[in-house]
Amino acid sequence: MKKQTSKFALLPVLFGFFVMGFCDIVGISSDYAREAFGWSHTMAGFVPSMVFIWFLFFSIPVGIKMNVWGRKNTVMLSMLVTLVGMCIPMLQTAWACLAGYALLGIGNAILQVSLNPLLNNIVTDQSLLTSSLTAGQVIKAVSSFTGPFIMLFAVNVLGDGDKGNWYLAFPVLGFVTLVSALWLWFTPVAREKSQASDVSIRKVWGLLSDKTIFLLFLGIFFVVGIDVATNFISSKVMIGRFHWTTQEAGIAPQVYFICRTVGAFLGVFIMTKVSEMTYFRINILTCIVAILVLAFYENAIVDMVCIGAIGFLCSCIFPIIYSMAVQRMPHNANLISGLMITAVAGGGAVTPLIGAATDAAGITAGVCVLLICAFYLTFCAYGVKSKK
Repeated sequence: MKKQTSKFALLPVLFGFFVMGFCDIVGISSDYAREAFGWSHTMAGFVPSMVFIWFLFFSIPVGIKMNVWGRKNTVMLSMLVTLVGMCIPMLQTAWACLAGYALLGIGNAILQVSLNPLLNNIVTDQSLLTSSLTAGQVIKAVSSFTGPFIMLFAVNVLGDGDKGNWYLAFPVLGFVTLVSALWLWFTPVAREKSQASDVSIRKVWGLLSDKTIFLLFLGIFFVVGIDVATNFISSKVMIGRFHWTTQEAGIAPQVYFICRTVGAFLGVFIMTKVSEMTYFRINILTCIVAILVLAFYENAIVDMVCIGAIGFLCSCIFPIIYSMAVQRMPHNANLISGLMITAVAGGGAVTPLIGAATDAAGITAGVCVLLICAFYLTFCAYGVKSKK
């Protein structure tokens, strides 16, 4: 009976990863928001910030409180916050839009902290757990890939072809979130044992006193920065240079997400033959070349290839740096995990710089901001040693 329950309980938990991918819609939706509200590129650059900055404030406190609330209850809380956030943009004002993005980010931060551990309540076999986590990431990638399609559905079907109705994408996301929440709510999931813990927020942040952990924290910060920033700027490159429409430019983030997913899968097999650090070094150096070509060579096909190449080459850097941090302090693996998830806030820090650079000096300057992130990751690849 337990196996049967676990089998059916796994499905709604995995579907939760689809909701986790909603945060990546900020790339294409920021183009529509900029046109609707007359925002500058700088202002549009703050849209991803409204989503990802909350990882900085919520990851560690939620991780601590989850011992009291329970994992399933914490996931349900994240769904509730996300659902409320997807209703607010229906007010059709700029502030309502920003508030919706903020609640999407808060809900996503809570979800990322709680959903992965919830799998442990269902899957006890370690090999199956790894497969389940991989399946969850694939579902999240599919969600990221479908973001532009959801925008097109909202505009062309729900909005009768009027780009001004782009905000109708939010209730679509809200409906999917509601389905996911109800499915999980009515699925029995055994609760884990409550754990009393003397872990404090100060203790977790105190790990940054170790120089190597601090440098690797910044590594996570910048690799997520590249991820979100490439998603953000890819469509703007095609619009600004080649005068594509907003709908046509939606293919750029799709190419990015497809290549990122393929790179993650292939990386698992490649790193069984090549050391992680060698793969890291080759990828980041090649990524710098791709960014330089994207910045200074204006050809639609070449630029699209470079966008895909950045996704492919950076797809495995996050887990490599994460692994380096855990190797540094294996006795504090849980605390290191919460700290590194906090660094996901980097996704909200880089895009305003890209928007400001684009307004000041054009799209090429915006792309060059990616080089700052890539140069730091090169330092991590060659200058940071994780093992004591």
